[in-house]
Amino acid sequence: MTRPERDPRATEDQTGSPADQAVAGSPADRPAGEEPAVGQPRRSGLRNPERAVRGLGAGTLSLEALVLLLAIQPIRVVGGDLSGAAIGAVVALAVAAVVLAGMMRRPWAWHAGTVLQGLLMLGGLLHWSLLGLGIIFALVWAYALHVRRVILG
Repeated sequence: MTRPERDPRATEDQTGSPADQAVAGSPADRPAGEEPAVGQPRRSGLRNPERAVRGLGAGTLSLEALVLLLAIQPIRVVGGDLSGAAIGAVVALAVAAVVLAGMMRRPWAWHAGTVLQGLLMLGGLLHWSLLGLGIIFALVWAYALHVRRVILG
C-alpha cells in the first residue's frame, strides 16, 4: 500500500502564517469555507468573554476584602496604634469590596472599584500600612482593567 502524497501548499493555504492566525483567529472561529478578513481582531477564545472579565473583577475585589479583614490584627500587633476609626474604615472598605464584587454586571461597578482603590490609598492617612495595601491592590486592579480592555476591546 502506498500513502497518497500530500501537497505542501495545501497545508500552507489552510493554516497560513502564525501572524495571519493571530490576526484572524483560529480556523474553528470561522464558518467552513470562509476566509478570515485581514486586520480583523483576534477572538479571545473564551466562550463568554464578558462573564470571564466579570469573574476577574469580582475575584479581585473579593480577594481584596479578605486581605483587608485579615490584615486588621497583624496591623494592630505589629504596626501599633490602629485606631477604632481606622478599623471601621477597613471594615467599611471590605464590605464595599464585597458588595461591588456582587455588582460586577453593572458597568458602573468598574468605576466604583477604581474609586475604592483610591479610598484605600487615602486610608493611608489613618495608618501607613493601608497606603501600602492600597498601592498593591491599585496595581492589581489596574491589571484587571487592562485585561478587561484587551479581552472586550
